[in-house]
Amino acid sequence: MYTKVKTKDEIVAMRTSGSILAQVLAEAKKHIAPGAPTQLLSDVADKEVRALGATPAFRGYQGFPESLCVSVNDEVVHGIPRSNTILEEGDIVSMDFGVTYQGMITDSAISVIVGAADPKDEALLEATQKSLHKGIAQLKDKVRVGDIAHAIQNELDKAGYGIVRELVGHGVGHHVHEEPNIPNYGKAGTGPTLEAGMTIAIEPMATIGDYRVMIDSDGWTVRTRDGSRSAHFEHTVLITKNGAEILTQASA
Repeated sequence: MYTKVKTKDEIVAMRTSGSILAQVLAEAKKHIAPGAPTQLLSDVADKEVRALGATPAFRGYQGFPESLCVSVNDEVVHGIPRSNTILEEGDIVSMDFGVTYQGMITDSAISVIVGAADPKDEALLEATQKSLHKGIAQLKDKVRVGDIAHAIQNELDKAGYGIVRELVGHGVGHHVHEEPNIPNYGKAGTGPTLEAGMTIAIEPMATIGDYRVMIDSDGWTVRTRDGSRSAHFEHTVLITKNGAEILTQASA
């Protein structure tokens, strides 16, 4: 379905959903350390979200087996947590999570470096997160999708990173994925027009090397073709008359 302008009650539910999501990611982040299995992060997220009165949106979605996507290093997205995948010093860990609360869904992702960080990896994460906020800064009533995409692309091109093209942001709210797609590259002034009251997930994915990706034999995990490291940041955002409200941002 195409993302709808949300009612006042639906927006209230999405604010709560987003707040819960931010709390869950913050709790899971505390467990990222050398020697930790990626399965632990999903277990923590599943327990925490249910304790807060919501449910994980990804578990069982199109057959996905876990509550949290955990992707490491050259894994861009949709990594399946496993008890035998052990985090090591310097790994880049991306956690992507969805929350359903009172029937409304939010979606967010963060990337974190385990322990001591290589400056090249820190720069990748910084640029990817900055590109997300450049995209969000374009939002207002009647914004074109191309305006968002161009702002993200401009930031990542300037930093010299690969922009994953086969994966995109999207509408969100009543379903995990709604139309329209929100690419991370494009031409300003083009694409569908979005209205105040709509909710979308903006999610740049960048690589240190080439932008091309492939799907692992597990049917889910998306990796860079050249083995280069990647980063992923995402927020669910409410478009307002003159800007945007980030629904999945942690409270100050």
